[in-house]
Amino acid sequence: METKDTVELTSLEAPGEIESNPAANAADTSISLEEQLAAKEKEAGENWDRFLRERADLENYRKRVNREKEELLNYGTKSLIEEILPVVDNLERAIAHASEDGLGALVEGVRMTHGMLLSALKKFGVSPLEAAGSAFDPAFHQAMAQVPSDEHAPNTVIEELQKGYMLKERLLRPAMVTVSSTAK
Repeated sequence: METKDTVELTSLEAPGEIESNPAANAADTSISLEEQLAAKEKEAGENWDRFLRERADLENYRKRVNREKEELLNYGTKSLIEEILPVVDNLERAIAHASEDGLGALVEGVRMTHGMLLSALKKFGVSPLEAAGSAFDPAFHQAMAQVPSDEHAPNTVIEELQKGYMLKERLLRPAMVTVSSTAK
């Protein structure tokens, strides 16, 4: 029996020790809880910031993908069109150098083919640059020669050697031109 009383006495002493200074224990507990709360609030703030950043990154990714998709739709045919433009040039040369003596049907066929090809290119957003008579612009023209002229203002395109083309708003190929300079 003594053993049992000792055990009971020991078990009674432990709770008594905690209750001996209840104000100190309550203060320690409240400080500990405030620290935990502050740590959790800081963690929640960091998680919110991380969430907002990830959300912004996702939105930027969506915008970039949409931009790239739109650009691919608008300008994906660029390489094909660049391969077709020399054919258009050769048809234009053939028309310019054709004579009407007995070859009228052939010349008319080449003109029709040229027209069909230009209308097909127009459907894909290709348009020719009008260079002759305009002011020289290095962004759209490639100067092949410079000729002194009294008839034209300096830096005016006198002759178009090869047409330039635009693909929607972008320059596909600059026009090769002859530019006027001041007469000496």
